[in-house]
This record gives sequence, C-alpha cells and structure tokens, in this order.
Amino acid sequence: MKKVISVLCFVFVVGILASNAQCCNKTAIADNSTNALALAEEESESAVKAYYFHTSRRCVTCNTVEKVTIESLKELYGDKIQLKSVNLDNKENEELIKNLEVGGQSLLFVNGSKKVDITTDGFMNAVRNPDKLKAKIKETVESLK
Repeated sequence: MKKVISVLCFVFVVGILASNAQCCNKTAIADNSTNALALAEEESESAVKAYYFHTSRRCVTCNTVEKVTIESLKELYGDKIQLKSVNLDNKENEELIKNLEVGGQSLLFVNGSKKVDITTDGFMNAVRNPDKLKAKIKETVESLK
C-alpha cells in the first residue's frame, strides 16, 4: 500500500512540474511592446496586422513561435507585415488586449474586423515543423487580404 501511495504521489508531483514547465520559465524576456497600441492605431485599417500576445515568463516554445513568425513574415512579405509582440502583463497594452478580445497567449492576424487565431498551429509546429507554420502564416495572410 505504501508503494502505491508513493508512486501516485510521484506521478502527481511530476505532472504538476511538467504542466508548469511547458510555458513558464523564469527568464523574463525584454518587452518591446510598449508602443504596440500606438503602432496599431497608426496603421491603416486595410493592412494585415500580426500580433503575438505573451506573458513575461516564456518557455522555449513561446520564444520559437515568435522567432519563426518574424522570420516567416520577413521572408514572405518583407517589411509590409511585421509582428507586434505584446506583453499581456504590461498595463499599457490593456486597451489593445481588450479590443482584440485576447484571453491569453495568442498568435493573431487581423485585418479590419476580421481576426484569425493560429495560436494552436504556432505551438504545434514552431519547434518541430517551422515550414508548416510558415505555410499556415502565408495561408492566413492571403485569406485576410
């Protein structure tokens, strides 16, 4: 009986640690999003905009989603579409977060009132299949033009 309880406790602790480790390393990434709201308002309403909403605590996958998205947009569209990295923890981003109805980490593409969320594709493919994420980004942008 003691072995069973010990094994169950071990599995429980490992599960808790694994779930916390997925997206919560303790390294805070420098945030370049203080002007994200101002930039979003300055751009014309007919342009496709890309946003990556994240928290201050980020894991390797979180950083890779951002990196692959930036590289893909640069390769596919040059300087026409740039990813705006928005920290959900910064108070100055609250209005943009509210306007786009963001509830957590998100990779969004927006054109006027149209919004496409490809967060799941980003997290599933950024690390192991970045070309698939790049294809999804292209498909999404083209659908919003």
